Amino acid sequence: MLRDSVRALCEAKIAPFAAEVDEEGRFPQEALDALTANDLHAVHVPESYGGAGADALATVIVIEEVARVCASSSLIPAVNKLGSLPVALSGSEELKKKYLGPLAKGDAMFSYCLSEPDAGSDAAGMKTRAVRDGDFWVLNGVKRWITNAGVSEFYTVMAVTDPEKRSKGISAFVVEKSDEGVSFGAPEKKLGIKGSPTREVYLDNVRIPADRMIGEEGTGFATAMKTLDHTRITIAAQALGIAQGALDYAKGYVQERQQFGKPIGDFQGVQFMLADMAMKLEAARQLTYAAAAKSERVSAGGGPEDLTFFGAAAKCYASDAAMEITTDAVQLLGGYGYTRDYPVERMMRDAKITQIYEGTNQVQRIVMARNLPK
Repeated sequence: MLRDSVRALCEAKIAPFAAEVDEEGRFPQEALDALTANDLHAVHVPESYGGAGADALATVIVIEEVARVCASSSLIPAVNKLGSLPVALSGSEELKKKYLGPLAKGDAMFSYCLSEPDAGSDAAGMKTRAVRDGDFWVLNGVKRWITNAGVSEFYTVMAVTDPEKRSKGISAFVVEKSDEGVSFGAPEKKLGIKGSPTREVYLDNVRIPADRMIGEEGTGFATAMKTLDHTRITIAAQALGIAQGALDYAKGYVQERQQFGKPIGDFQGVQFMLADMAMKLEAARQLTYAAAAKSERVSAGGGPEDLTFFGAAAKCYASDAAMEITTDAVQLLGGYGYTRDYPVERMMRDAKITQIYEGTNQVQRIVMARNLPK
């Protein structure tokens, strides 16, 4: 029922603008309005803070269905979870009430600030500093590759509070867009997901109250990594949706396109391509849903789980599958697939980022190797 209702909404309110959003590189406001009106913009927020209280699997299904028609729009629910999950996992009760409530109501979006110009895969090498000044912290630094920067009101920012301790000297804070000293760089000119702004976030003597620290001092990096265990699954969901959209379009096309006096879908070579695409997609979906179930059990305090392995595996496998499936979809459309008159070239461009962000797939393989299931 959830999938059917989200799909109907996406087909009616989001799909009609997807090509335009990509072509113009503009934020998909229509999608935000539709998702917010139907309480789908941040479904993961617990009911106790005014949210829908969706579990990890329901959140995956929402993101998957939005991504099926517009990958840029799927970053609204996905990044709202990424940005706010550190608060949900480690924040004080006061912090949760203050920031999860407006997010649930649709009054604000949340972004996640971990990467820096010189700290990508080596996130612990960050240089952004937070210095204590009485009842305040003063933040200085630059964060790069921040999804929905400039649109979001709230930002989870990782900063060094003790340079001697490397990862154990990093703390997490909530920074607000309106805080004095916060500014943004120009939007990046990207290959795909052009409707989701990616910008640098500049912190210039940003002075925030001490109670905006998320968790204890020095626990920020651990919170960041714990967050990614859960949210890599949302990137897998995005990859699933993109791949499903490409497969659906290609299936329809090969039944209509005639060559040699019959639909090209009647040729065995084409049928085998579609079979492989569907097989990879279903394998990725099952792995992603299994990871979502583990995420939910961990969130509910269900004891130790091999979530780190499964989150990395789902993200890595689903994104690799999405890249292969969208590339094959372009191939099935031939010359038409290479033009912007058809959606599969957009889907192929959008799929590429799922292999890169929230940890490259090379990093995912390192994570998996270090956390092999027992």
